[in-house]
Amino acid sequence: MRDDAVRDVELHRRVANGDGEAFHELYRRYGSAAYGLALRITAQPMLAEEVTQDAFLALWRTPEAFDPTRGAFRSFFLSLVHHRAVDTVRREERLRRRAERASNLEPVRGEDVADVVVEDAYLGVRRKEVLEALTTLSSEQRQVIELAYFGGLTQTRIAERLGIPVGTVKTRTLAAMRKLRRSLEPED
Repeated sequence: MRDDAVRDVELHRRVANGDGEAFHELYRRYGSAAYGLALRITAQPMLAEEVTQDAFLALWRTPEAFDPTRGAFRSFFLSLVHHRAVDTVRREERLRRRAERASNLEPVRGEDVADVVVEDAYLGVRRKEVLEALTTLSSEQRQVIELAYFGGLTQTRIAERLGIPVGTVKTRTLAAMRKLRRSLEPED
């Protein structure tokens, strides 16, 4: 094992024990490479900064994700950055498409203006119903729903951000969706 790889394993071990100085040393060693990789993938400096910060935060929160028997720390960490950057690009693309669809909802010529007014009124009422239904959720359920639907995060990313198991995120999401469905179903 090269000296750098041995040093990385030692720094990682110290990070796993909560050593902030070891964490800063890993940041000094890999911050530029992580940012460069994220920038190449996202092509946006702010997104690259976000990805780099998110990757280092994940390392701090869940250092056990790195297993030195499976490969070098450098490979592990840059792979983590790569996956997060790709996820970020996909999220941004979904948001861009969603915004495009929303901006294309202009009334078609010849469309009945009364239909547009009725639809706008319905959407306003429905929006209020959804907001009221969200208040019936526990704070934990509301948090995962907001991160998923408004933050565009996957369940894995939500688990990492909140420091909880993915299974817990899935359980909270399912319970929240069932509760929202019951709250929003039309009454007969």
